[in-house]
Amino acid sequence: MIRFHSIFLFAALALATACSDGPSLSGNINLKGADWKPVVYLIDPGSWDAVARSFSGTVIDSAAIGADGSFSFGKMPKVDQPVLLEITIQRKDQKLFPNRLEDENPPTANYMPFIWEPGKKLRIRTDADAFQKSFSIENPSPENAALMDLRNVRIKAFNDFLSKNNGDIHTADGLMNHEAALEAYQNRLIQFAGQCEYLLPALTAIRWVSPEGDYERVPEFIVAMAEKWQASTPAHPWVQQLSAIADRSKLPVLTGDTIPDYPMPMLDGDTIPLRQMLAGRLTLLDLWASWCAPCRKENRNYLVPLWDEYHTQGFQIIGYALDAGRSAWTSAIQKDGAGRWLHASDLNGDDSPFFKTLRISTIPANFLLDADGKVVAKNLHGEELREWVEEWMGDGG
Repeated sequence: MIRFHSIFLFAALALATACSDGPSLSGNINLKGADWKPVVYLIDPGSWDAVARSFSGTVIDSAAIGADGSFSFGKMPKVDQPVLLEITIQRKDQKLFPNRLEDENPPTANYMPFIWEPGKKLRIRTDADAFQKSFSIENPSPENAALMDLRNVRIKAFNDFLSKNNGDIHTADGLMNHEAALEAYQNRLIQFAGQCEYLLPALTAIRWVSPEGDYERVPEFIVAMAEKWQASTPAHPWVQQLSAIADRSKLPVLTGDTIPDYPMPMLDGDTIPLRQMLAGRLTLLDLWASWCAPCRKENRNYLVPLWDEYHTQGFQIIGYALDAGRSAWTSAIQKDGAGRWLHASDLNGDDSPFFKTLRISTIPANFLLDADGKVVAKNLHGEELREWVEEWMGDGG
């Protein structure tokens, strides 16, 4: 009886081992129409800044997609810790680049990042026409579940962006709507990254905030994320890459920093150190240009009323223009009623030395400064700016 039991147990273990010898990564992709190649590609981004970036990753392997949509990979990277990979398909007219990632429209993006753990097996399902949106993993790990939660947050935020991003972006109103909708979209991803307890999903969220790697408008976020993951996972190469991006000396002046004491070339011909002109309670350093339609609208609709209401209570505005010609600059000041406050410009256009000092390149932009030149807020516009100034002045700063 003992011998029979031992033989039965051995056979059961052998069967279990045989059943576990299947492919490490497999699944089913519904190709639907005839627009897609019946091939799926496995991509290693190789570095953090290559995540979600088209043409940057290295193709590890490819697998044929059968008539029933099934596929399987036999070749997986040999690693000793979890890594983030990408899986993608390509359209038939894409002849040369199997690592092309379509990311302009997240619901129809042709790829999905996922986390591969050595020794694990993954089985996925998705539809080609909505690859990222419909992507699922059977019994996902907590990290992969977090990535799919991130995907859901991103697609919802993107749909909201489309609904709010109305109007012609070549008009002041349309451009401001676009910027506000983009900020709202990014804030959803920023919130996810800040709350996520898993490294690789959080880093993916950071990349999706700006696939182009432009973090000029959110440098405080980048610094906070680098500090968070340096504290817990300092040796991870992607954390080290994030930390290099978060170098404060390369980022725009941050909230909490003291504004550089730049020698401001004033409209009347004088040169005055910036901090010498700061008001007793609050100064708005406004970065604008005569050719910037949203800047001009903000001058008329928000800055003039704020100046008129709060200047006698210690509110100051200093404008610095990214202009190249004095005539257009002074004409805009006069037409907007902006002659109430101080104005400066190097008249060097896009080659402004002050912008280089601040490490910024985008307008409209602004910094709100206390009496000591500390940045207490930045890049607030429209109603958000009005409400913030009213609250600060009402509370006495």
